[in-house]
Amino acid sequence: MRHIVQPGHPLPERIQWVEARGKLFSFTMQAGLPLLEAARRGFAHEGFVSGVLNFRRGAVGPFAYVMPALSKTAEHAAFYSETFRPQGITALTSGAMTFGIRDGMPFFHCHALWTEAEGKQGGGHILPEETMVAAPFVVEAFGIEGALFAAEPDPETNFKLFGPLPSSPLTVDTPSRAFALRLRPNQDLSIVLENFCRERGISRARLRGGVGSIIGAHFSDGRTVEPFATEMLVRSGLVRLDDKGELRAELDVALVDHTGDLSEGRLMRGDNPILMTMEMVLEEA
Repeated sequence: MRHIVQPGHPLPERIQWVEARGKLFSFTMQAGLPLLEAARRGFAHEGFVSGVLNFRRGAVGPFAYVMPALSKTAEHAAFYSETFRPQGITALTSGAMTFGIRDGMPFFHCHALWTEAEGKQGGGHILPEETMVAAPFVVEAFGIEGALFAAEPDPETNFKLFGPLPSSPLTVDTPSRAFALRLRPNQDLSIVLENFCRERGISRARLRGGVGSIIGAHFSDGRTVEPFATEMLVRSGLVRLDDKGELRAELDVALVDHTGDLSEGRLMRGDNPILMTMEMVLEEA
């Protein structure tokens, strides 16, 4: 399986996780607000300070983003491109977001695909501070209590990354058992999720959110992505028993690599190692 050497030493615990409770709901991103503030208001309206969400459409402008890029120094295994600011209104076509805190303030980590005003298709990492909601759009969110995604320095990758921390209980209705996760580099995404569920006696779980990066990609239909630096989002994900009674992960994703190519499809089990990080919530079904 592919492997990328990180600048720091691998930490012994390869999964950062917190058991939590959660609730699925929808809300509308309000036009005229920064995307970060629109997300904060949506979660806050339901009583949450952290969670994940997915969307299948949207409109933003002004809009700013970065793409994955090769690192120019040994401080990182891969890095970010320069900031791009396309003109006009950009139509978001797919995306996932982790919402939490950074330096004590609301923040998000969001990867998406889109079509710019002039018709160019793109994808990457949306910058929270410079992106505005141009027209209302609905998102599917999953709020969590008992856990909080917070950005902290990561000594393995030398980035400041979201990971779950225990948090105080909230006075909200949370009917679902859930786990907030951050998966560390160089382990296959599907296998990790299957093992995590197996160890906890979970026979069926649905992925909520799903933001991170993998080392290139190998899809179940045989297609491969060779450039190793990617920004990826999970469009839908399920861990369940197959016909033989074995737990199997089914992960449909979209990604952009450092050459700018876009790819979509179902990941092949056992050959898609994490590059930097992978954040998500597992909801026990």
